[in-house]
Amino acid sequence: MTEPSLRNRIESILHHADVIINGPRPWDIQVKNNRLYRRIMAQGSLGFGEAYMDGWWDAKSIDQLIARLLKAHLDERFKTFVVYLAALKAKLLNCQSLKRAYQVGERHYNIGNDLYQRMLDKRMIYSCGYWKNARTLDEAQEHKLDLTCRKLHLEKGQKVLDIGCGWGGAARYMAENYDVEVVGITISTAQAEYARENCRGLPVEILVQDYRKLSGSFDRIVSIGMFEHVGYKNYRTYFKKVSELLKDDGIFLLHTIGGKTPSERTDPWIDRYIFPNGMIPSAQQISRTFEGYFVLEDWHNFGLDYDKTLMAWHENFENSWAELDGKYDDTFRRMWNYYLLSCAGSFRARENQLWQIALSKYGLPEGYEFPR
Repeated sequence: MTEPSLRNRIESILHHADVIINGPRPWDIQVKNNRLYRRIMAQGSLGFGEAYMDGWWDAKSIDQLIARLLKAHLDERFKTFVVYLAALKAKLLNCQSLKRAYQVGERHYNIGNDLYQRMLDKRMIYSCGYWKNARTLDEAQEHKLDLTCRKLHLEKGQKVLDIGCGWGGAARYMAENYDVEVVGITISTAQAEYARENCRGLPVEILVQDYRKLSGSFDRIVSIGMFEHVGYKNYRTYFKKVSELLKDDGIFLLHTIGGKTPSERTDPWIDRYIFPNGMIPSAQQISRTFEGYFVLEDWHNFGLDYDKTLMAWHENFENSWAELDGKYDDTFRRMWNYYLLSCAGSFRARENQLWQIALSKYGLPEGYEFPR
């Protein structure tokens, strides 16, 4: 097909999302390179994201653009060879095996604590905030940690496991505010180094370790923003391990992004540039794989709060770019902007959700109080 015919075809598809090529509105695409149309038809979302990184197109509001594209289900119009190859890879391989588990730590979480310090809140919490009654990112993250601890029914002297502890913000909050002992695990050496310093002087132990290698017994277990790295082939193993580690009267709180339908892979652009080997679970995939190990006590969805969280991170990132420029180049800046804003758009479109799921091993005999 010729470039004009390719443009006409894509214009026709974009019409369903009320997006115009070189239009005047914030969500309209401004094309800088006419090879964009062929790249999109050949590579779908991967080519679209890479073309933005290369400066082939722009939009004043990428978050609004992506929200419109997803609400109109236009992502389903571009089932390219790249997508089928990713699906085949997910079928044939265990992309989140023990051997591959540390790749996301090396390629994403280890890229620089300076970046995350400037982008995140003061506690370095890299997951969805809880914006009910919050005016700032710091408040939203503190409210999320408070909500999490109340759902765990923490009591003084308990031993808590934090699976995917990040930079230690949640572990420190629990130790300081609830006088509990915390063991935190991460697959990122940079996170572990920062977390150990962050929690110095508190009863907190930070380990660089995969969840499958853990042993011990815990009163409470929490996992915030880590389950997206587990992979559908390992969900049953994950819940079995958590059940083994949790005391019979304990509570497990799972905080995870969720998708509308079952999936076996992530978006090809996200997989290549942001979260290698990641994938977002559906409600069915989660509930089916914890059956037999846990009783569901509560399931809380506050996915729209992730839109606000991502937009706050993006504002912090842009406002701090002068301090980061030099270590990270302009291609990285465009990549990171596209990551944050496209993800915000996906939550705004309700394509993705954010769930906190409270589980017990046998059902709490006194019932479960679920705060909001």
